[in-house]
Amino acid sequence: MTTSSLDLVICSTCGTQFPTTTPPPNCQICDDPRQFIPPTGQAWTTLRTLRNPPSTTTTNNEPPHPSYHNEFEHLLTSPDHLNELIAIHTVPKLAIGQRAFFCRTRRHGNVLWDCIPFLDEETIRRINELGGLNAIVISHPHYYATHLEWASAFGCKVYLAREDEEWVCLRGKEGLEGEQVFWEGGRLGLFDVLPKHKESWKGEDGGTAAAAAASSGGAEEEGEEDDELQVIKTGGHFPGSTVLWWRKLRTLLIADTIGTVPSGIYHVDRVPGTASFTFMWSYPNMIPLPPDEVLKIWQAIKHTDFDSTYGAFVGMHTHGDSKKRVLESAQIFVKAMGYLDHAIHQEDCS
Repeated sequence: MTTSSLDLVICSTCGTQFPTTTPPPNCQICDDPRQFIPPTGQAWTTLRTLRNPPSTTTTNNEPPHPSYHNEFEHLLTSPDHLNELIAIHTVPKLAIGQRAFFCRTRRHGNVLWDCIPFLDEETIRRINELGGLNAIVISHPHYYATHLEWASAFGCKVYLAREDEEWVCLRGKEGLEGEQVFWEGGRLGLFDVLPKHKESWKGEDGGTAAAAAASSGGAEEEGEEDDELQVIKTGGHFPGSTVLWWRKLRTLLIADTIGTVPSGIYHVDRVPGTASFTFMWSYPNMIPLPPDEVLKIWQAIKHTDFDSTYGAFVGMHTHGDSKKRVLESAQIFVKAMGYLDHAIHQEDCS
């Protein structure tokens, strides 16, 4: 990370980093009808300021920045998978407030799903202790954040949907660490683009998967194909919006490509007709997707098998029959819009 990159401006509302140290007249992301500019107006910050908040009021008469740090949350409780899925979020809330997900696979190392604006030396240290990053994959432009800072810090590529390339505000340089890869097509199998990198799998004791496999007669090779991470392009929220399917864990990381709603989190004795998810073109401005887009999202993920989902924000988890609940929610959503004969009602969860 260069000194100058710490001084590149970041939109305080969405957390997107721009290629200038002087605030531009507007934020391309927040001017889009899917986002918003707060009543206080457009404001800017930098990574240097976020890392070292001033102790007094700023020159723009804004309140001083709080002291930020990133928290790591282990999402899986099973001893066999305890350290495989870790959510990272910034405290106190910064910009949109989304989480990034640290995914630890035995075959292809560590993948970061989505990105957050705040990156400091402590975060870099903790991730390096877990083996670093082999790739970053981002679901849609609202979470582009400071992804080139992350990619540069860990020497990895960032995978972004080609359909959303126009929303990239800061460009990387080809052939250098932190290169952006704009992928095309409906699915991106990370097995296909990442080389084997067993040494990146580090346990809490600092040992590697390769060492563990050697002591167990190569058992580490078993089930590698099931450890696949598949990026699935659904469209909807953005033309290139994606989800991440982790086959082995029967888990779908949904960002806000599919939105988790409060009634979906508690799932005991659910009353028929209770929604678990929603499908929006704009979440802050509450503009729904049309029925045909909802159907396309379902059809894009229909081939998967998942029981749990993890959404963009803290606590947005569903467990148990999650795939079935996505379809039920899509049908509830479309029916509520008055489309009683839409094709989504003919879909099943087989």
